[in-house]
Amino acid sequence: MSRPHRPVDGAAATARAELPEEEAAAFDRLVHAVLAKPGAALGAALRSSLPGTAGIRWLRQEGLPPTTRAGALTAAQWLSLHRCWTNTQHAPTAGAPAGGRGGRPSSAHGHAPGAMPIPRWY
Repeated sequence: MSRPHRPVDGAAATARAELPEEEAAAFDRLVHAVLAKPGAALGAALRSSLPGTAGIRWLRQEGLPPTTRAGALTAAQWLSLHRCWTNTQHAPTAGAPAGGRGGRPSSAHGHAPGAMPIPRWY
């Protein structure tokens, strides 16, 4: 069962008011993802919301420690985080197939191509 979203307030609401209407829904998704665990450190929340090391890089860029709480962010930092989040949404992530190739190896026996299974002695 999903819980209803809380309305955005404080510095996040100020930042949301500065965005064009077409970006408001994406901003709300970001805010709710970051605030999903209100007492959690921002470093952990960003690790689950941004791919790779983008969250840590953003924290370093803003001069914030990973233990910062989301409630301590200013409106300018929310806008900066939104720009970072928007720019990384379409970025490739680790493990994604490159060039359209991916999936299982061509070997049907579950080993890498050319590899042989370990002999079993009974």
